[in-house]
Amino acid sequence: MTEPQPPLETGAEPSTGAHGILPAAPLTGPIETVEPAAPTEPGAPARKRRFVDLAPLKASPAFARLWIGSAISGIGAQMTIVAVGLQIFDMTGSTMMVALVGGVALLPMVVAGLWGGMLADAFDRRLVLMLSSLTGWAAVLGLVALSAWDAALVADGGRAAVWPFYVLTTLNTVAATISGATRSAVTPRILPAHLISRAAALNGIAIGIMLTAGPAAAGVLVATVGLPVTFAVDAVLFTAGFLGIVGLPKLPPLGEAVRPGLASLRDGVRFMRQAPNIRMSFVVDIIAMTFGRPFALLPAVGAVAIGGGPITVGVLTAAAAVGTLLASLLSGPVAHVHRHGVAVARAITAYGGCVALLGLVILGAMSGWFGPVGADWSRVSWPALALAALALAGMGASDEISAIFRSTMLLTAAPDDMRGRTQGLFTVVVAGGPRIGDLYAGAAASLVALWAPPLFGGFVIIVLIAVVTRAQRTFLAYDARHPTP
Repeated sequence: MTEPQPPLETGAEPSTGAHGILPAAPLTGPIETVEPAAPTEPGAPARKRRFVDLAPLKASPAFARLWIGSAISGIGAQMTIVAVGLQIFDMTGSTMMVALVGGVALLPMVVAGLWGGMLADAFDRRLVLMLSSLTGWAAVLGLVALSAWDAALVADGGRAAVWPFYVLTTLNTVAATISGATRSAVTPRILPAHLISRAAALNGIAIGIMLTAGPAAAGVLVATVGLPVTFAVDAVLFTAGFLGIVGLPKLPPLGEAVRPGLASLRDGVRFMRQAPNIRMSFVVDIIAMTFGRPFALLPAVGAVAIGGGPITVGVLTAAAAVGTLLASLLSGPVAHVHRHGVAVARAITAYGGCVALLGLVILGAMSGWFGPVGADWSRVSWPALALAALALAGMGASDEISAIFRSTMLLTAAPDDMRGRTQGLFTVVVAGGPRIGDLYAGAAASLVALWAPPLFGGFVIIVLIAVVTRAQRTFLAYDARHPTP
C-alpha cells in the first residue's frame, strides 16, 4: 500500500520569480519582446476558469501566429506518421517492421535533441527553427516521391525497397526533434511567465487538433486516394507552419552564447544533476511512454483484432487526440493548481489504467467476445471499437494533463540560458520514449500476443509511478509558486 499523496492545492497565481527570470513587459499591448518575464501577473483575477484561457493568444501576436501555424502543419505531420506505418505494414505485413520506424530513428533523434538544444541556446532561435523546418519539409517531399515510385512498381508486380522509408523518416524525425526543442524554448521569450501554463494548455489543443484531424484524414485518404497523395498533403500543409516561424521576432541569446560542443553539453549535465524535479519529470514520462505506447500495434489491431483496416487505425489514433483536446478545452483550472508533481503523478497513474483497459479490449476481441471481424470497414466490431476508442481517449486526456504541468515546470524552473538544452533533453524524452515504447510493443506482441503489451504495460506504469515518486519526495512537494528545478 502506497502512502497517500498530498492534495492538489489551488489558489492565486504564482507571486514570486526564480532563477534569474527578468520582469515581464507591461501588459498594455501585444507582447513582441524577446525578454523573458516574471511569473507574477499584475492584478491576477481570483475567479477560476472552467474552459481554456485564450490570454496567451491575445497577449502575443507572435505566439498566436506560431500556434496557429504549428497546429495546421502538425495535422500534416500526423498524417505522415500514420501513413508511414500503413505504408510499411502494406509492404511487409509485419508489426515489428512498423515498430522499427521508431527504433531506427531513436539514436539519431537523441543526438539531434541534445545538439538541437545547444543550437537553440547558442544561435538565433528563429533561424534554427527555419532551417530545421525546411529540412523536415525536404524529407516529406522525399516520402512523396518514394511512395509514388512504390505505387508504380506495384502496378507492374514489384515493390520498392523498405529501407529508404526508414532513412527519410529518420531525417524527418531529426528535423522535428530540433524544431520541437527550439519552439518550446521560444515560448518564454514571447510570453510573460504567468501565461506559460495557459500556453501549455493551448498547445494541448493544437496537439489535439493535430492528432484528431491528422490520423483520421490519413485513414480516409489512404483508403480512397492512396499513400502518395497523403504524403503530398503534409508537404502542402507545411507552409502554414513555416509562415508562423517567419513571423517570429529575432531571438538571439540574451547573454553570452556558449558554442555547441562538449563544454555546452557539460554545462547542461551539471545543471541536470542539480535539478531533481526536472529529472523526475523526465523519468515518469519515460515510464509512461515505454510501457504505454500501443500505436505501433494499431495496423494489426485494425486487420485482425477489431477489424476495419486503415479507417480503424485512423479512428483509434484520433480517439486519443479527442481526449487530449477535451482535456485542453477544460484546462481553465490549471492556472490555480500549484502542486504540479502531484498532478503529474496522478495523471500518469490514470494513463496506466487506460492502457490496461485497451489491452483488455484487444484480448477480448481476439478471443471472440465481440463477434467475427474482417480487415475491411464493413466487418468492424463496433463494441470493441467503441471500448478501444474510450480507452485511447482516456489515455489522451490523462497524458495531456501530465504534459501541461511537466512542460510548465520545465519552462518556469529552468533559466533562459539553459532552456534550449533542457528542452532538447525534454524533446528527446517526449519523442524517444514513444520509440522505445514502439519497440517494446512490437517485441512483446511478437513474442506473446497483440494484447500483451498494453495489458501488462498499464499495470507496470501504475506500480512504477508509485515507487519512483515516493522515492523522490521533492517532486510531490513541488510548488509552482516557488519553482525550483
